[in-house]
Amino acid sequence: MNHRIKSVLAGVGPALASLFYATASVAEEAAAAATEAAAAAPAPALDAGNTAWMLVSTALVLMMTIPGLALFYGGMVRKKNVLGVMMQSFAIAALVSVLWMIAGYSMAFTGDSPYFGGFDRLFLDGIEKTTLSGTIPESVFMMFQMTFAIITPALITGAFADRMKFSSMLVFMTLWLFLVYAPVCHWVWMLDSSGAAVGFLGAMGVLDFAGGTVVHINAGVAGLVAAIVLGPRKGYGVDNMAPHNLTLSVIGASLLWVGWFGFNAGSALAADGRAGMAMTVTQIAAAAAALSWMFAEWILRKRPSVLGIVSGAVAGLVAITPASGFVGPKGALIIGLLAGVVCYWGATGLKHALKYDDSLDAFGVHGIGGILGAILTGVFASEAIGGFPGLLEGNGGQVLAQVYGVVITAVYTGIVTYIILKLVDVVMGLRVSAEEEREGLDLALHGESVH
Repeated sequence: MNHRIKSVLAGVGPALASLFYATASVAEEAAAAATEAAAAAPAPALDAGNTAWMLVSTALVLMMTIPGLALFYGGMVRKKNVLGVMMQSFAIAALVSVLWMIAGYSMAFTGDSPYFGGFDRLFLDGIEKTTLSGTIPESVFMMFQMTFAIITPALITGAFADRMKFSSMLVFMTLWLFLVYAPVCHWVWMLDSSGAAVGFLGAMGVLDFAGGTVVHINAGVAGLVAAIVLGPRKGYGVDNMAPHNLTLSVIGASLLWVGWFGFNAGSALAADGRAGMAMTVTQIAAAAAALSWMFAEWILRKRPSVLGIVSGAVAGLVAITPASGFVGPKGALIIGLLAGVVCYWGATGLKHALKYDDSLDAFGVHGIGGILGAILTGVFASEAIGGFPGLLEGNGGQVLAQVYGVVITAVYTGIVTYIILKLVDVVMGLRVSAEEEREGLDLALHGESVH
């Protein structure tokens, strides 16, 4: 499988560079126009209602990782690895919080380059109690974005569950945050003081309201590459690797569902009608996807499973994420119904056909769901809701812009993730020993176990 990756990398590298150069002039023109608009814009003032909502949203999104994702993933692994996978989520929450404060936030949300962030906010320098980002304190905006930076690498751990060294995971995630997450975040979400896009994907019209590209495609593709580079778990396809405690997974998925309202509705950065609509479509898509996955599994495997319905809900949440601030209820219903079926295929048929061991379906749900949601955003976007018309309102070019964003993100993430993994493997090794893997990561790496 690795030689296939290398051959693909050799071809896509020049293509990626040409795409970057082709968009440079467009991004620079957009930045110049935005600078002129900013000079005439009135200074923003603190809005207490918006600030209160963003404080709540930040707490909800943090809850998605700890305890939400930790429980969701923890219940899906075998009993001997439950503490290990929970430890990964908890440690990433702590590690990324510090890294985001030191340089991550600055690299993602400062600078006037379309491609690279700046260093004006290293160690959060310049953020005071009165410093604003729009109508909320910049400290709150920074914290909100920190929770996104936390959950994105945490999602990747589901792809290599049961087999990566904890020390190597920490080093990999550190490099990945700075070299992959922060740049992609800058490309899509970096705005100037007038609200105009600075990042080149945003300037090209790529729509991503709450992280379909930045979070889910990013994490899903990185997870796929990690699963391939590390290889399958010992006994994969032979041993029983069924989840050890689906009760934990149901609780975790439920926390993810509730927390996702902060994820999507919070991305409006205001307590307004757009946030309300984002919350509405999030609920509709999650519910529709849970049902469509359940019925697809019921038809094909004769039984509706608990794991299937909770996975379907997460798939719907993933797919609606980029669209949540741009589509209405009808579009959300269709996105959810499609996400459940397509992600069910991604977690079963696609994975088995290509024979990679994505342990907890990080790519099957987040990668596939993120790609589907990003493209469908271009179909169902409503100008009345988000200010941008989609294909159904006569703007077919929006679908092309969405595909462009998907391809650029997937290619860049895939290449850089592969390089980081290979570098870490050479320096310190990626995978635990066969003996440690058989014993389980709980005892082998942490000296603890669940009785």
